[in-house]
Amino acid sequence: MTHYSIWRTPLSTSRSYRSPQRTADAAATRAAIVDAAALLFARDGYAATPMRAIATEAGVSAPSVHLAGPKSALLLAAFERTFAGDEGKHSLTERPLMADILGEADPATLLARYVDFIGAANARSAGIWSALVAAADVDALVRAASVDLERRRRRDMTLGAQMLVSRGLIAESRADYAADVLGFLTSPQSYLYFVDESGWDRARYQAWLATSIQRLVLTP
Repeated sequence: MTHYSIWRTPLSTSRSYRSPQRTADAAATRAAIVDAAALLFARDGYAATPMRAIATEAGVSAPSVHLAGPKSALLLAAFERTFAGDEGKHSLTERPLMADILGEADPATLLARYVDFIGAANARSAGIWSALVAAADVDALVRAASVDLERRRRRDMTLGAQMLVSRGLIAESRADYAADVLGFLTSPQSYLYFVDESGWDRARYQAWLATSIQRLVLTP
């Protein structure tokens, strides 16, 4: 006779659970790592910044930095975070602050806020942009990331031009032209030329930017 035990081991059930505190801690750690990388890349350059230096600056362990991604990914994340305020490949037009700016009813207020945003964003990220451009010449991963970043910038300029068309600020026939011109005017390269190389202060740069957008993009 076969005897069956009355004791049965219950089937184990796994539940997916993420502690809000753990999620917040992980986000804070990543932000510290990316911010540290941004500071060091802008100050010392990409090649001269080892992962261990990022760990020291961020106050975390070296394995934590490596878990955050390869060095090339940290460089791109550093640019995105300093320019746009957060990471990700989503359009700049989808980020809360830019969406709020583009929602301005008054064109003059919209232009003023947009120029303020671009001026501050380029001021924060210009050093990292220089590091990214230099690294793209010698690092294939950075070069690929740079190409993708330029593609996304072009997408954002196109979306911006389409918004101007929808608001009646430019003609449909000028949308492609507007995207091209906006891409140049708002680029980190333009900021670096006028501010870092020519010695302009940010107020003068932003005045030039506002005037140039008004004359070259918004004026028929």
